[in-house]
Amino acid sequence: MNSLLREQLARCECCPRNCRVNRLAGKVGFCRVPALIKICHAGLHSGEEPPISSARGSGTIFFAGCNLSCVFCQNYDISQGVRPGRGRGSEPQEIARLMLELQRRGCHNINFVTPEHVVPQVIEALAEAVENGLRIPVVYNTSAYDAPESLDLLDGLVDIYMPDFKIWSPELGKRWLKAADYPEVARRAIRTMHDQVGPLQLDARGVARRGLLIRHLVLPGCLEETRAILNWIAAELGPDTYVNLMNQYRPAGKVGEGRYPELDRALPPAEFARALRMAGEAGLRRLDSRTRP
Repeated sequence: MNSLLREQLARCECCPRNCRVNRLAGKVGFCRVPALIKICHAGLHSGEEPPISSARGSGTIFFAGCNLSCVFCQNYDISQGVRPGRGRGSEPQEIARLMLELQRRGCHNINFVTPEHVVPQVIEALAEAVENGLRIPVVYNTSAYDAPESLDLLDGLVDIYMPDFKIWSPELGKRWLKAADYPEVARRAIRTMHDQVGPLQLDARGVARRGLLIRHLVLPGCLEETRAILNWIAAELGPDTYVNLMNQYRPAGKVGEGRYPELDRALPPAEFARALRMAGEAGLRRLDSRTRP
């Protein structure tokens, strides 16, 4: 690992939390992950957007821990249930071998899921994998709570950025994500991603090769949040930005504990239908809006 990456871990500023703990010495910050990262799952995944999964699947690598604390997280055990000393850590060389094995199995891309807090380790693993024959696109699948410095390091290494844009207002960022600055950070990060890779580009088979794909999960009772996000995407990034508008919200994570009654219900079909109309009103032309159970 080069000195710049080691510095990021020795006084961790990998993400906007800026915990400044020495992860090289085994200390952990908000994400609960030391320098030796943990992989929760890896394999071919057919459930991503069609340009990402296509016919042969996306080679997903799910990292433990997260730099957000979304109360409605549907992967709570992976993102927030991790504890120091629990589970087996993976060296970058092991992750590189895993990428090459997924490529050998025929996946369309390597898809890093929740990588915001492990960017230095991902970069080291990517360097090893490319040196040993990795040739398929790299997908950075993120909450968009990313540090500018980390995105600068990823410039030229990531082919496809796939950020969530969760919410618009700082008040809900503080209440639901434990990050009042999330909307500002996400806007800045997504602009940077767009500057690096541009709109999503597909090959002749409709498989993504490069570009930006934004996801937005419509939350119950939050249509004005959705409207603001869609309008911003169209105005700032352009109407040809690929957006996946998702309807599969369900109460999960901490929602059922009674502290977040406003989220303790499924998304009504009528609200999702209104969200679709908002996307049209914003002028977005590349909308993935498949209804999912």
